Amino acid sequence: MASKEQFNEIYNKHYDKVFRLCKGYFCGDSELASDAAQEIFIKVWEKLDTFRNDSSISTWIYRIAVNTCLLYLRKSSSKKEIRTDVLPQAVSENYSSEKDERLQQMYQCIQKLEETNKMIILMTLDGVEYQEISEVIGITEETLRVRIHRIKKSLTQCVQNENI
Repeated sequence: MASKEQFNEIYNKHYDKVFRLCKGYFCGDSELASDAAQEIFIKVWEKLDTFRNDSSISTWIYRIAVNTCLLYLRKSSSKKEIRTDVLPQAVSENYSSEKDERLQQMYQCIQKLEETNKMIILMTLDGVEYQEISEVIGITEETLRVRIHRIKKSLTQCVQNENI
């Protein structure tokens, strides 16, 4: 059985990254990201004994996080549509600075990406090493670098088009 101290150490080390990943999946919705992050760490606690060190613990946690976020999005697909419709008004009320507005536009553009590309860019933005991302996704680092380049290019175009 995993110890409480071991879990607390994992939680403290990985919570912020998991929360930011979830926030990226939910278009900046902190409340939903917080709920998902809590559920992810409940799963980590429940399954910690099954972790076999085949990969790093952070890779394992990212896999749980991504799967949980995708389940959330599938479960609440009708809510997701409503959220997307409501979000622009909420953004203009809650985000006053130009930097926050650009960040919100970036989140909206990230939402338009295919699921794997979304996962790749969110982990890249969070500073996850390419080797670890390639393990989570199951592609070579070289292929990953090409995909990241293409994703960044498409996000740049998306954000610029939103500004017109």
